[in-house]
Amino acid sequence: MSLFGDGLDTAVQKAFTRPVPKSAPAQMRYLVKQLKGTRPVAQMLRISQRTVERYVKGQIKKPRPDLAARLEREVKARWQPQIRARAKERAATTGGIVVDTRARLGYTAPIGTTDDSRIRHLTVALPPQYAARLFDAQEAGAGDQQLRQITAEALKDVYFQDSGSRAGQLEEVRFTDIEHLEFDL
Repeated sequence: MSLFGDGLDTAVQKAFTRPVPKSAPAQMRYLVKQLKGTRPVAQMLRISQRTVERYVKGQIKKPRPDLAARLEREVKARWQPQIRARAKERAATTGGIVVDTRARLGYTAPIGTTDDSRIRHLTVALPPQYAARLFDAQEAGAGDQQLRQITAEALKDVYFQDSGSRAGQLEEVRFTDIEHLEFDL
């Protein structure tokens, strides 16, 4: 499970204008239409082509839990691609992204200053350039560690340094022990 990647996906999914298909047969029909056939859907979901056909016809209605989770994840990943792209574009150019987190945040600073690492609950609006960096890194296949690093840099700049107006000697923000993380566009 990717905490940061899933959080970004959830934020983008809030922009959907129509609900994602709920029933397994409807989800399966959507995937068959998107991938142009039952064979690619069967390979992607690691089930037989005949099983896919049964779902499409409505002969099977209730998948086992692991298949239901894979099916829902694949449908959500492909649902309303233009709206998804528009939401990302808006966040990366004008809107920015809001991060709401409860985590241990502290920083590395020169000797003689406080190193105040503690659990904090922050809700911070990040400027568009950080939204762009997060989405670009996610598209490039970045892992949670890289997305965490970008988020930490953004919090350092926006929250701790107030966009350069204070704490100029701050070197690195530590962002660990994440209890809660949510993104919003």
